[in-house]
Amino acid sequence: MKVLFIGGTGTISSAITRRAGQLGWEVYLLNRGNRGSEFKETGFNYIECDIRTESESAVREKLVKALGREKMFDAAAEFIGFTPDHVKKDFDILNGLCRQYIFISSASAYQKPPSSCVITESVPLSNPLWEYSRNKIACEEYLMQKYRESGFPVTIVRPSHTYDERSVPLGVHGKNGSWQVLKRMTEGKPVIIHGDGTSLWTLTHNSDFANAFVRLAGNIHALGETVHITSDESVTWNQIYKIIADALNVELKAVHVSSDFLDECSKGFYDFKGSLTGDKANSVIFDNTKIKRLAPDFCAKIRADEGIKMTIDNVLANRSLQREDPDFDAWCDKVIAALEKAKKEFC
Repeated sequence: MKVLFIGGTGTISSAITRRAGQLGWEVYLLNRGNRGSEFKETGFNYIECDIRTESESAVREKLVKALGREKMFDAAAEFIGFTPDHVKKDFDILNGLCRQYIFISSASAYQKPPSSCVITESVPLSNPLWEYSRNKIACEEYLMQKYRESGFPVTIVRPSHTYDERSVPLGVHGKNGSWQVLKRMTEGKPVIIHGDGTSLWTLTHNSDFANAFVRLAGNIHALGETVHITSDESVTWNQIYKIIADALNVELKAVHVSSDFLDECSKGFYDFKGSLTGDKANSVIFDNTKIKRLAPDFCAKIRADEGIKMTIDNVLANRSLQREDPDFDAWCDKVIAALEKAKKEFC
């Protein structure tokens, strides 16, 4: 397999790049070269290029050169496409250069609020609460139009909350990721859990996602199809935060706060409306029948408690992953203090 990954060094794509290498695929990474030193050192092919700023003709010329005598990549995957302009440019560049174009969309594109917590690929796409999701929907619509009109060989993949060894999966965190929440826990400070913490959520380790993804690449039955890839496990947010506290060997001091209240309190600070009410605040149970039909031997193997423990061990061992966020820390203190003050007024 000769594959092109646009990006290839992010949370999801890094695991896929590793898995493709294990399978002996000839992997080309098209990116700016700012990340992914491990892949440069292990023999992956880099095409250093900023696809967002370079012209279609310039990018296509680099890809043709990389292909050599071969006419097409067996698959090209877009991991950093977020707006319709991005996928339109991909089409202009890759049409005729790949036998399959795989677009990474998002499960957050599914109907919000959901009419059912059970999610299949037939659930309508509609998310008025998050611009990120609406842009992913627009990308999907454009690509499927190209599939219908000209046979452009697209496969759309929708991940949900996928995490790796670099950041612990959370509901409420600041711009610098998960470390500040872990730090609050180890300091004995309370942490915020959105809602009452009982809504169901699905966490998928990126290595599990990669094992399913590689079965879609080069799969003729995946052409023109849309499929989500997630774990079959459902856990509550209370369970997720308890797993984190247990892994840190500390007591969980949880403060439950309405998602709407968090959104109102975070104006200009963080988009909790999109990430919470438009996504994580909703109970979801993913039906993975379709991916298991396309990849019959796929089954997510890493439980939430196992994956979170592995991630915490890695974060604690690497100071580069311990990015402090004093603004978020102060914001948490302020929100919690406001709630405590309100409680006292009614006691």
